[in-house]
Amino acid sequence: MGSDADVKPGTLLVAAPTLYDENFRRTVVFVIHHHEEGTLGVVLNRPSEIPVADVLPKWGEFSSEPRSLFVGGPVDQRTAICLATLHTGVDPESTEGIVGVDGPVGLIDLDGDPGELAARTRGLRFFAGYAGWGKQQLESEIDRGDWHVIPALPEDVIAASATDLWGRVLRRQGPPLAFLATHPGDVQLN
Repeated sequence: MGSDADVKPGTLLVAAPTLYDENFRRTVVFVIHHHEEGTLGVVLNRPSEIPVADVLPKWGEFSSEPRSLFVGGPVDQRTAICLATLHTGVDPESTEGIVGVDGPVGLIDLDGDPGELAARTRGLRFFAGYAGWGKQQLESEIDRGDWHVIPALPEDVIAASATDLWGRVLRRQGPPLAFLATHPGDVQLN
């Protein structure tokens, strides 16, 4: 399950099967920022029907498949965030327009040159909105059993929408977490 102490940029928050909040049911959240004042991340497995090109015209052709915006979370859905997995050897700290998050994953400055920045990446994913937790809110939810804290792989950030990312991430943990991936998605407890 993990604890708040395990949360850091580049980790995943994987919703427990018993988390029925509509915003987070069976979600995988990639943590971008985590500090004592709060946590910010984006939901990796909620594609929308809106093409990236409709909202960010100069970036549309560079988006990983599917080329749609993903719903990053319930907070400030008018905000666009772009995460990238970088090519081997690209150092985000020395590359203008990229802010490192963890290892080969970085945030892309959407005011930068799309062609130049995209050439340094293996994939780009665009999000509308984000998930956010105030001071000690996430810690309380983890303690309650709502989230499992799991290390992310760079491929998680750009996983195809047809991928059952929630199940895949749980299965790769081995027992007992892997067994949660078999939990039916449409069962609710009253």
